[in-house]
Amino acid sequence: MIMDHHTVAAVSIAGSCLDVLGTLYLAYDLLGGQHGPLRLLTRAVTYSIVFGLGYGLGMWLGPFLGLITGAATGVTISIEMNRTARGLKHYSLPWEAFFAAIRSFAFAAGIYKVLGIEFALAFAVLATAGQVVAYSRGMRLGTDYSANRRPRFTRRQFWGTVTRTFGYLATALICGLLAHHVAHVWDFALRVGIVVGVVSGVGITFNPYIEYYADNLPQRWLGAIGVGLIFVGFALQSLQYWLTIFDVRVT
Repeated sequence: MIMDHHTVAAVSIAGSCLDVLGTLYLAYDLLGGQHGPLRLLTRAVTYSIVFGLGYGLGMWLGPFLGLITGAATGVTISIEMNRTARGLKHYSLPWEAFFAAIRSFAFAAGIYKVLGIEFALAFAVLATAGQVVAYSRGMRLGTDYSANRRPRFTRRQFWGTVTRTFGYLATALICGLLAHHVAHVWDFALRVGIVVGVVSGVGITFNPYIEYYADNLPQRWLGAIGVGLIFVGFALQSLQYWLTIFDVRVT
């Protein structure tokens, strides 16, 4: 059996990150309890998992794409949603453009080894521009915000998801024309559009659950989550050593 060394490194990094997150959850009281930063952290972890798994599995481009896009998307969304949950006005457009750029360039970093640097850079720039246009027209992550234990998918969110799907599809097609060496660009563009649309639609639908539990998880549950994250992180970190024990060749 042979395993790519990039995959092993990505798994080990993910394990280290989960160890750190688990420790932070266990340190709930030290971090200020209910008024500390764990509400933001809970959102970041949850959104990172949802979008990381969605993009990583849906795009079929390996764990690195899921890791980097999940982290970038989860962190930026959690920052914006945390502000909305506190009843504050949304960030200024330059800040929103900065968050959009982080998400877009993270996605580009995940695909450039497969599709080339020209495609990746063009995709990042066009995707950022598209998100900025959406922000300027009032389509934000906190649109029709709700925090309860029922799923919710409003008409405005539906049309936002449809627009996002076709927008990413068109972006991938344009980038394919700019980077002439990309084969099967239509197949990739359809995959990008459908995956982004489905993942964002699922995220929006179950967003009220995430927001509700981010603010209402009891302390005992936070401790249990912390222990679970540490165990999972340990398992992922130890993968490299198990490969050595079982003589799995790393390329």
